[in-house]
Amino acid sequence: MTTSPPVQQARNSIPPEIACAQDYELLASRFIALPALEYIAGGSGTGATTAANRAAFARWAIMPRILRDVAQGHTRLALAGSPLPHPVLLAPVAFQKLVHPGGETESARAARALDAIMVSSTLATISLEDIAQAAGQHWFQLYFQAERAATLALVRRAEAAGCGAIVVTLDAMIQTAGSRALQAGFRMPPDCVAANLAAAASDQLRLEEGESRIFQGAMRGAPGWADLAWLQQNTALPLWVKGVLHPDDARQLQAIGVAGIVVSNHGGRGLDGAPASLDALPAVRAAVGPAFPLLFDGGIRSGADIFKAIALGADAVMVGRLQMYALAVAGALGVAHMLKCLREELEVCMALAGCATLDAVTRAALWPEPVND
Repeated sequence: MTTSPPVQQARNSIPPEIACAQDYELLASRFIALPALEYIAGGSGTGATTAANRAAFARWAIMPRILRDVAQGHTRLALAGSPLPHPVLLAPVAFQKLVHPGGETESARAARALDAIMVSSTLATISLEDIAQAAGQHWFQLYFQAERAATLALVRRAEAAGCGAIVVTLDAMIQTAGSRALQAGFRMPPDCVAANLAAAASDQLRLEEGESRIFQGAMRGAPGWADLAWLQQNTALPLWVKGVLHPDDARQLQAIGVAGIVVSNHGGRGLDGAPASLDALPAVRAAVGPAFPLLFDGGIRSGADIFKAIALGADAVMVGRLQMYALAVAGALGVAHMLKCLREELEVCMALAGCATLDAVTRAALWPEPVND
């Protein structure tokens, strides 16, 4: 087990070392104990997909353009018909009390201050009602529960709390332990519990002789297309599906009428060895056409990353790990400052690439140039 050095408490001001959004990641080790940091930073298994998410951005460059009029530029967009001032959402990150005693409430306050949508997790350490009260625009991320009644109870709570959408995650029914977290001796602290869920049952699932603990065990209650259809029939809220990489899945989801898709590999915390989210994005966009709402999740650290994701097909992006790092460093102030930095970094990229609006951020703005068949 790795021994953690002493860590600092979250500050009430922005540290002078923070010059850009990604600096929050660089400072995180001062504010997050090593086992928790390895759990947050690492992915499933060896972390191959987590690393691939970041490496994918380095394969693209942004092409500067000259003599372009961007004096009336802005980052406004309409996401599934809703106007937003910028394309940055806070991703659903579980157990935020790991890094700050205020947990998700702090992130919600930051989202309200920066006019960002916060998507709170089923596994939040603060109730969805309290998060909704602190946030401005609030969506709820849903994991299907073992019983439909428990799933429906969460949906009804989200509706009553005024959530604007349900984001159902479908790519993480099994999450294998990450080697980094295991080597660091990570254990979830006793104060980090899922506030939206009742206490987990202690009974172990019984398997018959010869049955697999994966196929007949962990996947026994995994949702299918019928469960998704049932969910659609039982809520009037827009339903987004998170965890889509394959174009065929995207086409089928579009055909059954979901409100939008989140192109995501769960930050590398699902199938280790899955492709980078950014690499999968263009094919998903091609599958659903230019008008269907797509969010991107997976490795965002800068405004340049946001620019590249939008150029390759996303309407907007979600920020996960960077949210946790900023929360650890300076609470709500840190998350708000991180969002502000990302927006301004994006504006710099747009201005120097000659893109006055997000609609102008297309594949043609990236290098290597697209190949015309």
